[in-house]
Amino acid sequence: MQFLVKVMSLALAIFLIASLMPGVSVNGMSDAIMVSLVIILLNIFLKPILVFLTLPITVVSLGLFLLVINASIILIASNLLHSGFKVDGFGVALLFSILISITNSILERISQRLDNRQNR
Repeated sequence: MQFLVKVMSLALAIFLIASLMPGVSVNGMSDAIMVSLVIILLNIFLKPILVFLTLPITVVSLGLFLLVINASIILIASNLLHSGFKVDGFGVALLFSILISITNSILERISQRLDNRQNR
């Protein structure tokens, strides 16, 4: 159940930000769900490898290089999903990943609070 909430929360964040941000396009909510699934899978399987390989750079940059890794994952997802999701460049992907992280964090907090209210 938590995985489904995570997928839907990320899909909603992707759909909202893509509709507001120039340079990012998603065709609909079903494509946003596909994008969220691909990003989650890339974060599970590819991100740990990238973090390990770039550990010295990440340490020297005090963790800021993780933003580059997140933007790279967005670009990889855009390349994997040829139809339905498009990101225009690295700078757009960087800003998009930052906004997605913030929005997704807010949506997950709302979801947790609603879940806590139901459990009382």
